[in-house]
Amino acid sequence: MITVISPSKSMDMEPSNVTDFTEPVFLARSQELITQARKLSTSQLMEFMAISEKLAELNRQRFLDWQMPFTPDNAKQAALAFTGDVYDGLDAGTLKPADRTFAQKHLRILSGLYGLLKPLDLIQPYRLEMGRPLKTRNAQNLYGFWKTLITEELNQTPGDVLVNLASNEYFKAVDAKKLNKEIISPVFKDEKNGTYKIISFYAKKARGAMARHLIETRAKTTADLLNFSKDGYAYNPELSSPSKPVFTRSEAKA
Repeated sequence: MITVISPSKSMDMEPSNVTDFTEPVFLARSQELITQARKLSTSQLMEFMAISEKLAELNRQRFLDWQMPFTPDNAKQAALAFTGDVYDGLDAGTLKPADRTFAQKHLRILSGLYGLLKPLDLIQPYRLEMGRPLKTRNAQNLYGFWKTLITEELNQTPGDVLVNLASNEYFKAVDAKKLNKEIISPVFKDEKNGTYKIISFYAKKARGAMARHLIETRAKTTADLLNFSKDGYAYNPELSSPSKPVFTRSEAKA
């Protein structure tokens, strides 16, 4: 079983106390994207990314500063560098060493710049959402740039089940028709005025919490996934299908 999650826009690059690290498998391809991104001015980045001038200046400087080789002095492990709701739920910094070892084999992070990351892969700070239409020599956008590479890499990972905890924007970078695994996409819903709805903030955190659950329980089967009960969520068979198990939480438990 392999699990995929999305990256985040926010990052914390302060050094961690985790000393283990690995190198992203597609760094040479990332360099191609960096070369293209460096051609964009601050004003072009503002339009391209739909961000403020201050953020555009920050990310333009990040593209200019990006350099290999990656070391713990200029980069940080991906699962520890990304912050935000999903990563609050994952809380990778508190995983035990044995859990980190398991996560290296069974958790992947989709990325607009790096393609596909293991949790301990070193990354340098960036912002490049998968949905942005960055053109390269052989592709009109990042989906075209990454889809075959990501899918082939996932096909080489162990197990016959892929748990999709990524956003729609990022999972579109996987060619589901060519994936050699069954895809299971959990859904998290919270009760609001008597009705169960997807509330983005809670759903994102629950995705991270489920990723952690699958790591800590050494999940191998769908039954292991359905046992998820973190933060008041529970499997709801009435709302579920085999490919989209739904986990609900009442207002009282939120």
